[in-house]
Amino acid sequence: MTGKVLIGILIPFLGTALGSACVFFMKKELSNKVQKALAGFASGVMVAASIWSLIIPAMEQCESMGRLSFLPAFIGFWLGILFLLFLDSVIPHLHLNADKAEGPRAKLKRTTMMVLAVTLHNIPEGMAVGVVYAGFISGNDIITAGGALALALGIAIQNFPEGAIISMPLRAEGKSTGKAFLDGVLSGAVEPIGALLIILTAGFFVPVMPYFLCFAAGAMMYVVVEELIPEMSEGEHSNIGVVMFAVGFTIMMALDVALG
Repeated sequence: MTGKVLIGILIPFLGTALGSACVFFMKKELSNKVQKALAGFASGVMVAASIWSLIIPAMEQCESMGRLSFLPAFIGFWLGILFLLFLDSVIPHLHLNADKAEGPRAKLKRTTMMVLAVTLHNIPEGMAVGVVYAGFISGNDIITAGGALALALGIAIQNFPEGAIISMPLRAEGKSTGKAFLDGVLSGAVEPIGALLIILTAGFFVPVMPYFLCFAAGAMMYVVVEELIPEMSEGEHSNIGVVMFAVGFTIMMALDVALG
């Protein structure tokens, strides 16, 4: 594995770690308005990444199928949705500002279930980076080093506020600053681990690359619709979430086009 690929899969994790470090410098909790803005921004990045970095390259790889070129994308997208739906139902977790946990009943601490919610969120992001870099390593003409880097950078940018969103509420729940930071960092560890596992098994993924690109897209879209959009819309009405969605979407779109 080249150093360029290793750096690429670590970039999103670095974004989470740096965001989690905000707990050392910010004394107050994030306001609801800021949380809505961050959720909107993350949604925009993930939607744009799903389209430009995953779905479009998958369909371009299937152009030889003619009018059926959409089929691998269609199947892969639905498999990603169903996979996250399954994880959502078997992993106990608690979303930010929620009072009732989701998934099976478990005698876990509230803070543990909050970390599990973010970890669940990070699984498709790690998969997306891993699949794209696996495609690049295999010599896929559609996936370039710049395109893979754009995806890694885009996810890292949205992981920065995400790290703060998890570490600061954990401190407010009673954890020490150091433990809140560590939990925030660990919640993002699933991304490089998942990406590395996919890259190491690239021989299996390459023949069905279009399916797995859209599998990752479907999983990311599930997170956006099931978790992030409700978070940016709850409570008193505000347009900040929509505005930041547009900001995140256009930044990710620009990164992918400029670097790809």
